[in-house]
Amino acid sequence: MTEQEQKQLGNTLWGIADQLRGAMNADDFRDYMLSFLFLRYLSDNYEAAAKKELGTDYPKLTATDRRAPLAVWYAANPKDTAEFEKQMRRKTHYVIQPEYLWGSIAEMARTQDKELLHTLQNGFDYIENESFSSTFGGLFSEINLNSDKLGKNYEARNAKLCTIIKAIAEGLEKFSTDRDTLGDAYEYLIGQFAAGSGKKAGEFYTPQQISSILSGIVTLDSQEPATGIKPHLASVFDFACGSGSLLLNVRHRMGPRGIGKIVGQEKNITTYNLARMNMLLHGVKDSEFEIYHGDTLLNEWDWLRETNPAKSPKFDAVVANPPFSYRWEPSAALGEDMRFKSYGLAPKSAADFAFLLHGFHYLKQDGVMAIILPHGVLFRGGAEERIRTKLLKDGNIDTVIGLPANLFFSTGIPVCILVLKKCKKPDDVLFINAAEHFEKGKRQNKLLPGHIEKIIDTYQFRKEEARYARRVTMEEIEANGYNLNISRYVSTAQAEEEIDLAAVHAELVALDRKIETATQRHNGFLQELGLPLLPSVERA
Repeated sequence: MTEQEQKQLGNTLWGIADQLRGAMNADDFRDYMLSFLFLRYLSDNYEAAAKKELGTDYPKLTATDRRAPLAVWYAANPKDTAEFEKQMRRKTHYVIQPEYLWGSIAEMARTQDKELLHTLQNGFDYIENESFSSTFGGLFSEINLNSDKLGKNYEARNAKLCTIIKAIAEGLEKFSTDRDTLGDAYEYLIGQFAAGSGKKAGEFYTPQQISSILSGIVTLDSQEPATGIKPHLASVFDFACGSGSLLLNVRHRMGPRGIGKIVGQEKNITTYNLARMNMLLHGVKDSEFEIYHGDTLLNEWDWLRETNPAKSPKFDAVVANPPFSYRWEPSAALGEDMRFKSYGLAPKSAADFAFLLHGFHYLKQDGVMAIILPHGVLFRGGAEERIRTKLLKDGNIDTVIGLPANLFFSTGIPVCILVLKKCKKPDDVLFINAAEHFEKGKRQNKLLPGHIEKIIDTYQFRKEEARYARRVTMEEIEANGYNLNISRYVSTAQAEEEIDLAAVHAELVALDRKIETATQRHNGFLQELGLPLLPSVERA
């Protein structure tokens, strides 16, 4: 499928969503729409694997036969279905019985079958409970098919679901939808729903243009970025992964075999489910990723709380877009936590540095971390100043990147990217002030590919450029009280042009003489004609 066709598919699906959601808010309808798209992907993938497994025994139906081929095979081979499903669990790690496949559900929607809602719910339950629980357990737990938002009673809800699924099925039929296409469509819809969710979007979505900057940085060699992209990352971690788009952006840059393990954590249960669907939709095998549902600041993941340094997980790359200036409840016990003990606790009013220290704790010695934070972390005092100062004195802050305002759905404020390393070669800090490099938009500003490439290129080769980038010594940063406010080091203000007063004076004298000469000559003409003369300019 071409890029233009992918865009058309995304627009088609978004048009369906915008038309059918009615009074339902974008967040609620998003969960239904994306779950149905995911079921379509699972079904396509499963049927392709089943066709390969059954070979010539896979039924070939006529174009007018709307039954699922697997339903025909099940009916003809009841004694073999158990062994077949055992094989499919081993190879695809999940099973979908014929009546729960997307084609069967779509046919029920087309015919306005009164049992569609029941069948769909049973299908979701089956996929969750009859597959590998680590990946599929609770995957559809937040999809409430009995919600009053779908209708006041069963009949109304069933009719609404029939309408939605029928429209999606017809929309998808116009396009050739392979795995990559459905993944791109899913990602497109997440972005569109984020745009319609306003401030809530910050909970689950990092705009692709920002993700591209972070992924472009962490995939470069951490010690020698100028040498280019690493051939392989053993692991990448996003501790506030939302829908997983940032992790997938890193994977896209590295290639499908470029990362050993993708690891994420997400507190919001609905978004956690979106992230798992998103991984599978983009062809990431369940053995290649792990997304955990839990509170990052409280470190609720037992695996991460391992106290034995030899067993504690560490990551080649850490990326994150945590909630900005999140209010939290730092306790005395957290003050002794291994993540914060050497630095102190972030203030109650803003957990920005708590998130940063969490990710930094799990970074490998030769790894690289890129995190999006509000500008306040660069200059606020108190506890944040103490944490910032220690990170600087320890040589852990490598680069500070200032981005334009109004890039996010969730906030209009300008934000920054901090790049951190436990071992870095340069003894200075690179400041990149990209705040004025963007394309202005009606609702959101936008970074064009050239803007993104310029930021990554400046970081990679540690370039300096007037009014854009500068390498700043630790002595200068210390003299500024460890304040990292970008404008202190890289000002975008245009210097006023110096005026040469002597040259200006000489030019004015010359002009004055020309005026006097011209006046005298003109008065000569006026005198000959008997007309009043121009007054002479009196001079000192």
